[in-house]
Amino acid sequence: MNASWTLARLNALEQAEFASALGAIFEHSPWVAERTWPKLPFASVGALHSAMCKTLADADETDQLCLIRAHPQLASKAAVRGELTAASNSEQGSAGLLECSADEFKLLSELNDQYQQRFDFPFILAVRGHTRASIIDNLRKRIGNQRAVELAEALLQIERIAKLRLDDLFTDR
Repeated sequence: MNASWTLARLNALEQAEFASALGAIFEHSPWVAERTWPKLPFASVGALHSAMCKTLADADETDQLCLIRAHPQLASKAAVRGELTAASNSEQGSAGLLECSADEFKLLSELNDQYQQRFDFPFILAVRGHTRASIIDNLRKRIGNQRAVELAEALLQIERIAKLRLDDLFTDR
């Protein structure tokens, strides 16, 4: 999907086209768009975002965990190898995560591993506007949370990421 999209054009799509057009908004999880389609039409990008977030909130924990686990670790080996989606690559790059020093990369890898072991899903943060230092600080703080708190926080961060991605896609908001 490119930035030439308008809500009028989106609101005219069939379900499969809608899911294809918005499938990447929630990382590797086109089911969110597919399940949101029956709520057409959307009066604003904000209304679309709210409907997609409601779809996510209404999903069972298994689907929510699949979505969370579809997200790459921040500053991971996949990022170094260039295996991220274009959106994830851009987002991580904007926070300087693709230019980590060897020490920063090692620290992030260790913290990511601790987080993954504790919660059984990757650390998720809407990194736009963050620095490497603030990301590391967030990761250190959140490792101490309870699992239910982190599950809710991961979903909140995913909603923030989705909002940023939607705003990037539409010429009208």
